[in-house]
Amino acid sequence: MRDDRLIVALDVPNAIAGMEMVDRIGPEVGFYKIGLGMLTGGGLALANELKEQGHRIFLDMKLFDIGATVEAAVRGLAQFDLDFLTVHGDPHVVRAAREGAAGSDLKILAVTILTSLDRDDLDAALIRDGAIPDLVAERAGRALEAGADGVIASPQEAGMIRALSESVGKLIVTPGVRPAGAALGDQKRVATPASAIGDGADHIVVGRPIWQADDPKAAAAAVLAELPAR
Repeated sequence: MRDDRLIVALDVPNAIAGMEMVDRIGPEVGFYKIGLGMLTGGGLALANELKEQGHRIFLDMKLFDIGATVEAAVRGLAQFDLDFLTVHGDPHVVRAAREGAAGSDLKILAVTILTSLDRDDLDAALIRDGAIPDLVAERAGRALEAGADGVIASPQEAGMIRALSESVGKLIVTPGVRPAGAALGDQKRVATPASAIGDGADHIVVGRPIWQADDPKAAAAAVLAELPAR
């Protein structure tokens, strides 16, 4: 049985490269993330193809706009029978996304603060003062109150979010996960697969340490081996 706690990010240029990578990774992985970078490279076509093959799909679009536009966009995406979709965690965005997803099984996941950002980045963006973990927890609580099915957050904040009363029965999905010894890349708030799951994450997202590896199948297997027993 596949362990769908691992979601592999297919951050490759196009759908052809994505299918080649899925073939190289093999059947042990059953959950893939397709992001904004591949949207113009056939990302939705790849999502449909992988769904037909029995895989689960996380569409990482991080939608943000006025409510009516978000609702329309999510309604259109919901017809593709995908599993997860990201939107920014502002309550008006989450509420609109929930309306757009009504009647489907699509889970709306709210982005709190991107894992590539630190306090200096937030200052430059005029985000109010405060420690990042506190801001993440507050944004997560508000997004969950607004109807999000779960949140995206750094593994370093997973435990704080899991402790919120609003998180009961909700999903926590953590990017910024790096196996022991892996390069950090542009991520600044990271943790290992085992610690992320141990701190309350339901799913971890791993990209470059797998798809940039000489042997992606072995790299994925190594990540799965790090996960604690269910």
